Amino acid sequence: MWIKWLGHSAFLITAADGTRIITDPYRVRSGFNYGRITEATDIVTISHEHGDHNCLDDIPESPLLVRGTGLTEAPWITFRGIASYHDTENGAVRGDNTIFCFAPDGMRVCHLGDLGHPLPDATVAEIGPVDVLLIPVGGNFTIDAETAAGICDQIQPRVIIPMHYRTPKVDMAIAKVDEFLEGRSPLTRLGISEIEISQASIDHFRGTVVLGSAL
Repeated sequence: MWIKWLGHSAFLITAADGTRIITDPYRVRSGFNYGRITEATDIVTISHEHGDHNCLDDIPESPLLVRGTGLTEAPWITFRGIASYHDTENGAVRGDNTIFCFAPDGMRVCHLGDLGHPLPDATVAEIGPVDVLLIPVGGNFTIDAETAAGICDQIQPRVIIPMHYRTPKVDMAIAKVDEFLEGRSPLTRLGISEIEISQASIDHFRGTVVLGSAL
């Protein structure tokens, strides 16, 4: 399985059989200067209906769209959507959010979307074991570094990849990744956008991995 961070909460995940999944594609706008997402893909997951997470404008062809809670059986893979919120007020401020769990090549991936609150134990149990956790850490619109660290302790993923934080390409009122990384060990700053993770190689990346954005 290849994981490429496109930017923000958007990843391109490619399975060994060539199946391509894009998570939460963003819309380019003023103050949000990641490049346009033009990669071909088979499946797009959308955690919620905000423009920095649901933009299909530049994605070619017509991929399968995965939205909402419950099981989505794609020809290539099964997605489990788990209910959560974009805020600490049960969605009253920013609405609902869907956590997606899926397992390309048998590697259990969990994308938390724009999670905005600590996870109750029941949700952690529903998520189950996780190999790779894609977690927002920037705060304000999502959980902050402290809450994200607590969720990592609850879920105990083998690999943690932070997302949705301030970079030179994002002029939003969110924090940089540094606060989340403070004291984390093992920590790997790769400086590249893409890694290959398999059952054979995952221990090499165990811990927190910081990717550079591809776009």
